Amino acid sequence: MRNRPRASLGRILHDLGTTLLDVAASPGDLDTEVTGVHIYDPLDELIVPTGGILLAVGVQRADDICALIERAGQAAGVVVKLPVDVDERVRAVVLETGVAVLGLTRAASWSQVAALLRSLLAEGDLAEPGEGPPDDLFSLANAVCALLDAPVTIEDRSSRVLAYSGRQDEADQGRVETVLGRQVPDRYLRMLDEHGFFKQLYQSREPVYMKLDDENVINRVAVAVRTGDEILGSIWVAVHEPLSEQRRRALADAAKIVALQLLRERAGADTRRRLRADLLSTVLAGGTDAAEAAERLGIATTRLCVLAAQLTGDSAADPARGESDRQRFCDALALHVGAIHPKAAAALVGSVAYAVLPLQPGGPESRGEEARAVRVAESFLARVGPRHAANIGAGRLALNLSHVARSRADADRALRVLRARGATGQVAGYTSVHFESLLLQVADVAAAEEQTPTGPYQRLLDHDAEHGAELTATLRAYLDAFGDVNAACAQVHVHANTFRYRLKRLVEISGLDLSDSDARLTVMLQMRIFGR
Repeated sequence: MRNRPRASLGRILHDLGTTLLDVAASPGDLDTEVTGVHIYDPLDELIVPTGGILLAVGVQRADDICALIERAGQAAGVVVKLPVDVDERVRAVVLETGVAVLGLTRAASWSQVAALLRSLLAEGDLAEPGEGPPDDLFSLANAVCALLDAPVTIEDRSSRVLAYSGRQDEADQGRVETVLGRQVPDRYLRMLDEHGFFKQLYQSREPVYMKLDDENVINRVAVAVRTGDEILGSIWVAVHEPLSEQRRRALADAAKIVALQLLRERAGADTRRRLRADLLSTVLAGGTDAAEAAERLGIATTRLCVLAAQLTGDSAADPARGESDRQRFCDALALHVGAIHPKAAAALVGSVAYAVLPLQPGGPESRGEEARAVRVAESFLARVGPRHAANIGAGRLALNLSHVARSRADADRALRVLRARGATGQVAGYTSVHFESLLLQVADVAAAEEQTPTGPYQRLLDHDAEHGAELTATLRAYLDAFGDVNAACAQVHVHANTFRYRLKRLVEISGLDLSDSDARLTVMLQMRIFGR
C-alpha cells in the first residue's frame, strides 16, 4: 500500500470549521502532514514529533507563543485559546519555522478538541474507499461468503446484524429471522449461551465451530472481530460441516479486515457526532459564531424551537453505561426530528440532548409553534417508550438566530421544572410552566445571595424549630385549601378543632393577618422560594 499522510492541517481545519478552530497566524502552506495530537505541559520536557499538533494549554502572551514555537519547530501547528495575541514577532516566527498558530474558540474545552482531532486522525489512518479491501460491510460480507462458499452475517456485541451476504435462503429459519429482524432472536441467543458458545467465541482468537444438535438449525462457525483486546463484534457463517484449514485462515483474516472497517465507521461517526454537537452548541449559545455554525447545519434562515431532553434514570452506578444510553437516546431524537424536518438537528451537550426544530412560518403569535414542538416531543417519548424514561422541555419560537439562545434557556427551564416536580416521561412547553420557572429563578437568586425567610414566616419557622411544633405545616395546608378548614385538617390528619387551635396559635406567634391578601401571597411565595 502506498504511503500517505493521515491528514493535512488544511483538511482538518476544513472539517472542523472556523467555529471551533481558526488560523491566527499562517506560514502560507497548510498542506503539512499531521501525525498526532500532543498536550503542552510546562513541567515536562517538550518532545513534539514532526507533524504533531501541540495544544498549548495556558499559553496566551505573544512572547510565550514565540518561545513555544521555537522549542517545537517540527510541529505542524500550535493551538491556543482565543483571543490570540499575534504581533509581528509571532508572524515572523511562524514564517521562519512553518508552524501555524491556531485559535480555539473560548466555548470549546481542550478535551473536546483533543478528542475531535484524534478521531479525525484515526479516520484518516484507515484504508480509503477503493484502496485494498471492499469499503462497506455488505461488500465484505459478500466477499467472505464467496471465500467460504456459505452465507455470512456480521454482528455487533449485542448480536444486532450490521451486514449480511447473499444466499441467506440456503441457511435455516433462524438465520432468515435474524436477517429480517436485524437481530438474532432471543431463543437462539439463549441456546448459544446455554451451550457456552459465546464464552468460547470471545475467549478465542480463532474461528469456533458450533455443533448445535438441532435438526432444524444449521451449525455455525463464528470468529470474534477484535481491535487489540476490545471485541467489536463477530462474523457468523452457516455451515453443514467444519471449515477446512484454508477456509479457517481466510475467515480469521477476514475478521481483521472487518475490524478495520468497523473502526473506520466508528471514527467517522464519532467525528461527525462531536462536530455536530459543537456546531449546535455554538448555535445555542448565540454570539458572533452562531451564524456560521447555523449555516453549516443548514438552519440559518429558519424559525426554530429548541427542545431539551434528559433521561431521568440514575446512571451514577455505571457512568459508562449512562453515557452510552444518553448517546443512543440523542441518536433516536435526531432520527425523530429529522423525519419531521430535513434541516432539524440534534446533539448531546453534557447530559442533555438538544434538538433545534425548524417550523414553518405562521401567524404573529409563537404559542402555536411551541404547541407543535410539544406535540413532536410527546410523539417521540411515546415512540421510544419506557426503555428511555425521559422528560423534555420546549422553548419559545425563535424568529431568528439571535433568539435561539433564549429558546434554549426556555427549554432548559421547562426541563428543570419537570425535574423539580419529580416527573418522568413528561413534556412541558415553557409558557405552560412560566411561573414555576420564575419561582425557581428567584430561589436561585435568594440562595446565591444567602437570603433567608423574614417576617411572620421566619417567626413560625423559629418557633417550630425550638418547640418541635408543626405550625408551618398547618399554615401551608390552610393556604393550599383556600381557607377551607375541613379540607386542610384532612390534609394534615388532625381533628378540625385541633386545626383551628393551631391556626389561632400560629397567628398569635407570627403576627400574620390571614385576612390580608398581600400578607397571604407574601408567605405563600416565601414557602415556595425557600422550600421549607
